Amino acid sequence: TDKVREGKKTVEYAYPDTVVGTDSHTTMINGLSVLGWGVGGIEAEAAMLGQPISMLIPEVVGVRFSGKLKSGVTATDLVLTVTEMLRKKGVVGKFVEYYGEGLAEMPLEDRATIGNMVPEYGATCGFFPTDTETLRFLKATGRNAARIALVEKYTKAQGLFHTKKSEVPVFTDTLHLDLATVEPSLAGPRRPQDRVALGKVGSEFASALKTIFKKEGEATKRVPVEGENYTLGHGDVVIAAITSCTNTSNPYVMLGAGLLARNALKRGLKIKPWVKTSLAPGSQVVTDYLARAGLDKSLAKLGFNLVGYGCTTCIGNSGPLPDAVGKAVTDNDLVVAAVLSGNRNFEGRVHAQVRANYLASPMLVVSFALAGTITGDLTHEPIGADVRGKPVYLSEIWPSPKEIAETVRKSITPAMYRKRYADVFTGSSAWKKIKIEKGKTYHWDEGSTYVRNPPFFEGISGRPAPIADVKGARILGIFGDSITTDHISPAGSIKKDSPAGKYLIEHGVQPIDFNSYGARRGNHEVLMRGTFANIRIKNEMMGGKEGGNTICYANSSAGEEMPIYDAAMKYQGAGTPTVIFAGKEYGAGSSRDWAAKGPRLLGIRAVVAESYERIHRSNLVGMGVLPLEFAQGKTRRDYQLTGKETIDIPIGEAAEGTRKSVVAKLTYPDGRTVDMPLVARIDTADEIGYFKSGGILHHVLRHLAAA
Repeated sequence: TDKVREGKKTVEYAYPDTVVGTDSHTTMINGLSVLGWGVGGIEAEAAMLGQPISMLIPEVVGVRFSGKLKSGVTATDLVLTVTEMLRKKGVVGKFVEYYGEGLAEMPLEDRATIGNMVPEYGATCGFFPTDTETLRFLKATGRNAARIALVEKYTKAQGLFHTKKSEVPVFTDTLHLDLATVEPSLAGPRRPQDRVALGKVGSEFASALKTIFKKEGEATKRVPVEGENYTLGHGDVVIAAITSCTNTSNPYVMLGAGLLARNALKRGLKIKPWVKTSLAPGSQVVTDYLARAGLDKSLAKLGFNLVGYGCTTCIGNSGPLPDAVGKAVTDNDLVVAAVLSGNRNFEGRVHAQVRANYLASPMLVVSFALAGTITGDLTHEPIGADVRGKPVYLSEIWPSPKEIAETVRKSITPAMYRKRYADVFTGSSAWKKIKIEKGKTYHWDEGSTYVRNPPFFEGISGRPAPIADVKGARILGIFGDSITTDHISPAGSIKKDSPAGKYLIEHGVQPIDFNSYGARRGNHEVLMRGTFANIRIKNEMMGGKEGGNTICYANSSAGEEMPIYDAAMKYQGAGTPTVIFAGKEYGAGSSRDWAAKGPRLLGIRAVVAESYERIHRSNLVGMGVLPLEFAQGKTRRDYQLTGKETIDIPIGEAAEGTRKSVVAKLTYPDGRTVDMPLVARIDTADEIGYFKSGGILHHVLRHLAAA
């Protein structure tokens, strides 16, 4: 609300809340009927300096829920089903709005879980209307009574309050999901939309072992683990993590996991010794209600000890595997598994040594930690044996919906939220001890390997130079579909023999202190060296080999294999521009602005792909890197690219309008040329100005300087 002085009285005006955030999972707020979505850090910085958030008017896809979830089915199972359904539909750049009689049976916490995974199904937002459940949640979390009354009065007056009698809004398109058809599920081994029914996880993994991981005939392979009395094989779970904002803010699945842990302990079950476990809630309130229910001890006794709050395993901060386990995995090239309650399981994201990664509810995370493998069928096979050797089945320890609901009711109070969030900005004692230098500008420490002054504004002039067309550009990489921002700019561990690792060692940092790419995102020297350094990325120029290498033709027509960073530096030294080619869904995943900043610093002038994810396309434009799409139904395969070609792109022409059609010229090694029709994905008039300025921050800085 805003209070405005009108004459002698003050009038308070109410309006629907909106928000944009620098985390792609800002959309969790959609569950609370707040329209919001994630943007890249680049766009957010510009917004804080007064720039508008520009976008095309989106299509709105309605998803009607009917029925109710069956016993034993969780919000995580539902969101994985929704993610699969909407990825198949194709909702990139579109709004999604949920409606229907099924909302009456859906707690707001479950709605927030669905809203959280909007980036995984590609939409801009996943909005839920205000209803009685919204008001219940506001009361339960300690919100001001007068504000709750205003929300109810305002939304009803404006026709925004949803009831069973509400008219169906007008949508561009609609889908329907009967909640009763949702079944216990995981998603994996490599993408959030690849849902697998719980009963089929073992058989699907066996298939993936042959087709994806190329381990034909090795399903029963077991190897000894040095110094241990157990063996390890393909599909064994080495990481089980209750982590990520998606699920750890939902008390139904968190308390459900605690109840399952308690029941498992009563039957004498233990997690398998090769499983690394952790618990990282999304809020300190979670710790409070687990303790109030007496379930924190049950989780801890099984091995799910509190490791912290926020992004841990879900972003690759799982830490190393035990030495003996890691050695067995590496020496025998095992395809081991991680099961985590996160939202992303992209290649190389969770752990460098773990190739099969599955998203699941916290309850199933505990279940697979007990089973120790994903190769079985937990719907029919025992999860373990009790102290007498009697088989124990998952159904025997799984808590009922009634028990979970009753535990939630008894364990959570509004006072918990009021207490924890009263001083949320105060910070811990360690935070308070950080010494800062006061002043209007930041004092850069030239010796820091964590935070360095980036070169984005070096040489900037009062007026932008005319855009130079790309002539004779070399291809730095050719990639397939679903190249994520984790592939482009990984957040996980840094290998000591990588360009980033070598840089850190040269600056006196030992490998044990490397930390991660995510932790060093304030150092452009590390992040530009980490661009395309994902250990699982496949550059088609490399003949199927994994890792961030390419073939560089800067000094020889025969080409030389080297890291992409090294090749980019050679091309820059020779004054040769570079480009990237890719398939569908380029830039899916995190709103990671370094996935655009890194390519800019590598000298990449353009990316040519079949399609883009929303935030990454915007980030590329914001960094002055031109996103182009193949036209006329063509793909990279139609041009039989090898990486030896050069390309000319009329970038100046592409920046003269929105979604301009341009024709690039591709030159093959034998001198043949072919026209390549493309569409420039500069989508709005504001973006034209940003791109012509060399990027959104350059545009803003020039306007501020001229003011």
